[in-house]
Amino acid sequence: MELIAALSDLCKGKDRPIIAIDGPAGAGKTTLAHELFLAFSTSKSVQVIHMDDLYAGWDNALTQDLSKVLRYLVDQHLAKNPAKIQRFNWGTSTFGDSETLPVTDLLILEGVGSADSDIQDQFAALIWMDIEPEDGLKRVIDRDGEQVADQMKKWLTTQEKYFLQHSTREKADFILTT
Repeated sequence: MELIAALSDLCKGKDRPIIAIDGPAGAGKTTLAHELFLAFSTSKSVQVIHMDDLYAGWDNALTQDLSKVLRYLVDQHLAKNPAKIQRFNWGTSTFGDSETLPVTDLLILEGVGSADSDIQDQFAALIWMDIEPEDGLKRVIDRDGEQVADQMKKWLTTQEKYFLQHSTREKADFILTT
């Protein structure tokens, strides 16, 4: 895959590389993150962090709290220190116990909001996954069930405002359309 080769070259230029994969819901970010994990983990240690694990529910997902957590994770990665996180449990709407993430060679941040403007200057690469909003909505509902339809319709507006505020697509090194 040409993307893997290009990302590998970009990562060589960074001591502690970070790749962010951002874009609208349903675009395929998680799938790409998994493919990158498989490709890079043959030669280095890789940690993938999903934004769904960091959000504080639907209404408090893309807030300054997420920005602070991302800044902390990036700082810990750059300093070669383990990071502690609490993953959000969507079933109980609470955060779980604190867990320690290992120090790895490569950090991949994946999900809506992963390319927060506060940390963009630390990326080896920023990948934007593009999809028509209606297609992304359909994919998410097909994947997660009709019970998320109302929240997802609101989410489309929330994510669009976030992307505009952080200039995510405009600052991407790669734009992939699904």
